[in-house]
Amino acid sequence: MNSKYLYINTMGCQMNVYDSLQIQHRLAPLGYNPTEELSRADVILVNTCSIRAKAEQKAFSFLGRLAPLKEFNPQLIIGVGGCVAQQQGRAIFKRMPHVDLVFGTQAVARLPKMIERITATRRRILDVAMDEAPRAQDFALNTYQFDGISAFVTIMRGCDNYCTYCVVPYVRGRETSRPEEDILNEIRHLVSNGVREVTLLGQNVNSYGLKESRSSFAQLLTGINAVEGLDRIRFTTSHPKDLSEELIGSFARLDKLCPHIHLPVQSGSNAVLDRMNRRYTRVDYLHKAALLRSICPDIAITSDIIVGFPGETDTDFQQTLDLIAEVEFDNLFAFIYSDRPDAPASHFRGKVPDAMKKERLQAVLEFQKGHTLKKNQALVGSIQKVLVDGLSKNQPENDGSSTGGLSTAQESWSGRTATNKIVHFINAVPSPFPNQTLTGRLMDIMIERAMPHCLWGRPLHQHDEPLGKGV
Repeated sequence: MNSKYLYINTMGCQMNVYDSLQIQHRLAPLGYNPTEELSRADVILVNTCSIRAKAEQKAFSFLGRLAPLKEFNPQLIIGVGGCVAQQQGRAIFKRMPHVDLVFGTQAVARLPKMIERITATRRRILDVAMDEAPRAQDFALNTYQFDGISAFVTIMRGCDNYCTYCVVPYVRGRETSRPEEDILNEIRHLVSNGVREVTLLGQNVNSYGLKESRSSFAQLLTGINAVEGLDRIRFTTSHPKDLSEELIGSFARLDKLCPHIHLPVQSGSNAVLDRMNRRYTRVDYLHKAALLRSICPDIAITSDIIVGFPGETDTDFQQTLDLIAEVEFDNLFAFIYSDRPDAPASHFRGKVPDAMKKERLQAVLEFQKGHTLKKNQALVGSIQKVLVDGLSKNQPENDGSSTGGLSTAQESWSGRTATNKIVHFINAVPSPFPNQTLTGRLMDIMIERAMPHCLWGRPLHQHDEPLGKGV
């Protein structure tokens, strides 16, 4: 079989990363190898996100730049997948005449046949059909080799929450959960291929299994915790209304569950939360954050904030800042509200001026920056167990303070703590094995410096124990 090349541009959330990996693996039997060179590609796929207007604009901007490539190579296949494809469907063909394929969020399993058909007929294909429930063949990663230390595993699809600003229920369908044994089999396969950490994905993982009367999410975590060879378990995203005491208790009883939770609050104002249809109050959120810290004192809590939601007053915004101060998040992801097609909030009155939204965004980011730095500085002098991702792209400042006086020309490495903080370090201890990679190792790192977005430290010793010995 002649070698062909596939270029995938993944935009948006971790769900898209997982879907793009599935696409890559599904097209491999057709002879497609991944490439990062657009000019080399035989197939270019754009896996889009429509959560925010900016993400959609970036997708169409990239697609527009592909027109000259198509003109130069008429045999090139250009496809658009993901949420924008699901939402806009045939309209993409009108807007981008050089696009050959538009496939929805539930069409990934059908992609190989579509590519073969376009290759044979050179006719456009639109496939945005949605099924009621996921099928086993929709999640086929466990049939392929996997090269990496950390992996995403989707445990459910869709959403039933219908937050008024969100399009997910319309582009990914209603909430459905995968069978527990299918998930466990995929994780076992990943571990057999060298994976040491999995991140469980879902629009609302906390409600896993509720609709199907399957195991609860906490029970699923218990099963995953028993998988031999797995070191760490993470999950995202959690909806505060479904964060049960059983799940909170998992942070105390499961040794592989990382002490980190991403718990989007979106606003600190009850009035705004009500208009968002979030179905919890400020007090509810604060109570659950306090309970998490009472069960697991070292837990890192991160969150999302939307500023400028329709009707958000100065008082509402101040309440958000007050909540940030009270919880003291380890980190925040803040976004400006933007109208999305089909989302009810797009029709709400009281739109906040763009200038005010930008001002509020900067205020949140600056306010949180101090809390993040404070949290990181508290770790200076501590010993953190770091799962090494690979070589670091960053270099320490050349003052010797974080390298023990070593030259910055030496290789620096990067990894994450159990609380999901990025740590860079120089491997100053000589290894008994020449050219030994540290990727995938759990290393004890003494934290020596803290910055707002990362930590620097030094290894205490060469970590030669076998992989797979917990966090």
